[in-house]
Amino acid sequence: MNCIILEDEIPAQNLLKIFISKVPTLQLVGTFQTANDAKEYLNEHTVDFIFLDINLPDILGIDFIKTVKNPPQVIITTAYPKFAVESFELDTIVDYLVKPFSFDRFLKAIQKVEKAISITQAKSSNNIFLNIDKTLHKVNLDDVLYIESDRNYLTFVTKHKKYVFIDSLKNWSTKLTENFIQVHKSYIINVHQIDKLAGNDIYIGINKIPIGRTFKQEFIKKFNPKNNQ
Repeated sequence: MNCIILEDEIPAQNLLKIFISKVPTLQLVGTFQTANDAKEYLNEHTVDFIFLDINLPDILGIDFIKTVKNPPQVIITTAYPKFAVESFELDTIVDYLVKPFSFDRFLKAIQKVEKAISITQAKSSNNIFLNIDKTLHKVNLDDVLYIESDRNYLTFVTKHKKYVFIDSLKNWSTKLTENFIQVHKSYIINVHQIDKLAGNDIYIGINKIPIGRTFKQEFIKKFNPKNNQ
């Protein structure tokens, strides 16, 4: 992920640079002290997220991000916790770091950004990346048949293979495109992969998936056989 720093205090800039350098997945592509300079850069370049100080010399950070067209994700950095409530009213702001903050707290903010970007990518693309044993596996959502939960593990069943990793079904219920729907406490299915329905069971290939009572009404709304005739 690439990022920029918009921070007018040099010591705070330097601390962020040190923390960023310790995370292999992060790439710092710009550091700015004024909103105008950052705005010029963002008009010409795309970044994944911004470390944004609230108390800038020319404008409040919250007001600045409102002026950016298609703003990236934002991690607020500030010495003023009173702005936290207002900042979270903006969808692009994913975390709020109060100075001074530790490296562990920094990492938690990065994890939140990764999750937010993953959700955005899933909604805008047919491809997702599954992090399994520190390796990212690219999966095309069109190839996913269903997702099964077993305690703390998820299994993505695709046309070609299965991907098993630690996660919760709830975490993915909001990440996936409209082609997916939860039909049971342990299953999310791709409605385009359904072969047949029989009673309270869904058949995807040789796999029989039950429809849970609390999910049935929503499933019927989502999957209407009349629409496929």
